[in-house]
Amino acid sequence: MKLLRVGTAGRERPALLDPDGTLRDLSGLVADIDGTLLADEDALGRIRSAAAAGDLPALDATGLRTGPPLARIGKIVCIGLNYHDHARETGAEPPAEPVVFLKAPDTVVGPDDTVLIPRGSVKTDWEVELAVVIGRTARYLESAEEGLAHVAGYAVAHDVSEREFQIERGGTWDKGKNCETFNPLGPWLVTADEVPDPQDLSLRLWVNGELKQDGTTAEQIFPVGEVVRYVSRFMTLYPGDVVNTGTPAGVAMGHPEPKPYLRAGDVVELEVTGLGRQRQVLAQA
Repeated sequence: MKLLRVGTAGRERPALLDPDGTLRDLSGLVADIDGTLLADEDALGRIRSAAAAGDLPALDATGLRTGPPLARIGKIVCIGLNYHDHARETGAEPPAEPVVFLKAPDTVVGPDDTVLIPRGSVKTDWEVELAVVIGRTARYLESAEEGLAHVAGYAVAHDVSEREFQIERGGTWDKGKNCETFNPLGPWLVTADEVPDPQDLSLRLWVNGELKQDGTTAEQIFPVGEVVRYVSRFMTLYPGDVVNTGTPAGVAMGHPEPKPYLRAGDVVELEVTGLGRQRQVLAQA
């Protein structure tokens, strides 16, 4: 299923995109799309049954904003340097263990919402990523297979980053990762049954129409199941938590000087196979 949330910011309603591209209203069945829903197999079954029976009312998508596909996110766990090609372009050694950092849930915006260049920023960068949404509580998992079994679905994430704040301002990466609007998510949460192999997905990103990133999750150093297993050894993952699994080569930081960092007015578009497409216009904070 392709689950999404539509409407003005803070007032989104749950919806489903059916196979013929019609938007269907879920508000008569569920209150929202969140961790509580993803952990409830009965509720998900009712959505599937209603969709199959044609019982869900259609929504007019004209002019309707698409919000983040997930409400009340508990935490966003991010994996850095998780693609062989990205490590090579930045001159970094592939890590022996996953590099883990956190993004605050309040960085999440809709897939087509405005992304703000922070005040004083000269190195705002792009990163297309596969986001993993947790559906079952994961703690101390033993295998990558268990890790995959705890995934409810997948989405497109844009891990916007400010490289000066991240690398040159001391401390951890958090200052360059948690600026407002720095995690567009969606348009859809695609349930795991529709993604048979998360290591066989293409990721692409364009800036002002120019292709900048063109990668595949086959290049991941630590695949999805292993990432979930690994993270569960250090923190408990709950239904509705999100894991951003890293970005392939092609970020601005990996370009020769002068590096083409983002500026107000730039347009970024990105997509992951089967998970939809995002489009953001950059503006000054």
